[in-house]
Amino acid sequence: MKRIELIVIGAGPAGLSAAIEAAKTGMEVVVFDENAKPGGQLFKQIHKFFGSKEHRAKVRGYKIGQELLEEANKAGVNVILNATVIGIFENKEITVMAEDRIVHYKADYLIVATGASENMVPFEGWTLPGVIGAGAAQTLINLHGVKPGNKILMLGSGNVGLVVSYQLLQAGCEVVALVDAAKRVGGYGVHAAKVARCGVPFYLSHTIVKAEGEECVNKVTIAEVDESWHTISGTEKQFEVDTICMAVGLSPMSQLLKAAGCMMIEDNKRGGVVPKTDSYGQTSIKGIYASGDVSGIEEASSAMIEGRISGIAAAKDAGYLSETLFQEKVNSYHKAIDCLRQGMFAPENRGRTDLTSTEEGVLISQSLLTKGYVDETEIYRYPGVRTGIKGVHPVIECTQNIPCNPCQDACQRHCIKIGNSITSLPVVDETEICSGCGMCVAFCSGQAIFLVNEEYDENYATVTLPYEFLPLPKKGDQGKAFDRSGTEVCDAEVVEVRSAKVMDHTNLVTIKVSKDMAMKARFYKAIV
Repeated sequence: MKRIELIVIGAGPAGLSAAIEAAKTGMEVVVFDENAKPGGQLFKQIHKFFGSKEHRAKVRGYKIGQELLEEANKAGVNVILNATVIGIFENKEITVMAEDRIVHYKADYLIVATGASENMVPFEGWTLPGVIGAGAAQTLINLHGVKPGNKILMLGSGNVGLVVSYQLLQAGCEVVALVDAAKRVGGYGVHAAKVARCGVPFYLSHTIVKAEGEECVNKVTIAEVDESWHTISGTEKQFEVDTICMAVGLSPMSQLLKAAGCMMIEDNKRGGVVPKTDSYGQTSIKGIYASGDVSGIEEASSAMIEGRISGIAAAKDAGYLSETLFQEKVNSYHKAIDCLRQGMFAPENRGRTDLTSTEEGVLISQSLLTKGYVDETEIYRYPGVRTGIKGVHPVIECTQNIPCNPCQDACQRHCIKIGNSITSLPVVDETEICSGCGMCVAFCSGQAIFLVNEEYDENYATVTLPYEFLPLPKKGDQGKAFDRSGTEVCDAEVVEVRSAKVMDHTNLVTIKVSKDMAMKARFYKAIV
């Protein structure tokens, strides 16, 4: 039996972050992961992260994964892949299955970062080929470059369902509908809005009744549900599809911790059965820590910070970090993670349906919650949406208090202000003159910022859109403009296309539309 100072189980965002922090203090660290590649979910995440600079905001998930791997290698972390930890026993002994052998290890400290698994919803036909988890679809398109299907129905309107729906569209799939039994969209409004303006209809208060097909899915039936979650006869709708994606939540993979004898609790707001932990991630068994989704479902940004906290806690307890330096580091990390746990989507607000206004007292868009987009009658109430400003100016359709502020840092002329609270709605300062550089459009993780020039010429206005589809339009291309709901509203001509390394694959496409469409046109499609 080999003895190791710190064993980390799981080479995802939390596990790698924990290993890095501990290894940097001089601790011997080994990470075991059952997969062939390290990085966990990060390498499937091609979208830009939210938060602030310290949370790696506006950086795409796979790039954060690359940076973590480089950091782990530099710190001397030993990552062993294709190694499945099958048991944790007394005195922090573990058994690992690798290369068809069972190997025993003894750890002084254990950090469990096994993540979470996808939930499924059974319905008639749910075992047919073509019914898959949204995470599986994300793996296919983003890791292997394979479309899971051509016509897809997404079940679930949380962030996973919304983000994967958009990425399916980017991959060239048709998302025929986004369905959820809940009455309201469960994820960020900015994620929903970018799906809606692509023309994807939202069916809230609906669920799948059955999937049909001989050898694979070719048809799906949905129906409206009542207050008791029972389907309402006569409300059925059918779609021809070849794939059904399910994004109906995640469950912490906490079985190893339970088997180890850690005290477990049932917490629906954290995803189910999770270990009871202190503020450093330490479980009821001294020296065993839990970090990331295994201790409660959150975003990857939070998981990475949790991992770093557990890593330095283990290092301090082992004598590698002084109390003073530990407190300095842990206070900084707690402050960073507290920022991510603020706003409308804070852990304590999960499941709440009584929020009617933002922190600023602005009424929440009911259209956004029930249709996936902010209706034109509601959009002007938000402080980032202003008209009548001379020349080019930003229009910020960010309507919820979420922890994110890259737009404020992007604007060198201070046209955009958020203030000290990371969850405040962005405000457009009309006294400052916009240069039209477009950095705010490119840096916005939610693709919620547009540049509008209502005075382009006597008859036309221009709208600069964030664009992340291929093929990229060219100057002079003719196409159609679509509004927030995905409805075609007018002809559009591409007058400029901008791409730059600093924009990190968020291209800026400027279209010319009739003046009365300046505040309506929010998406562009070329005429095929």
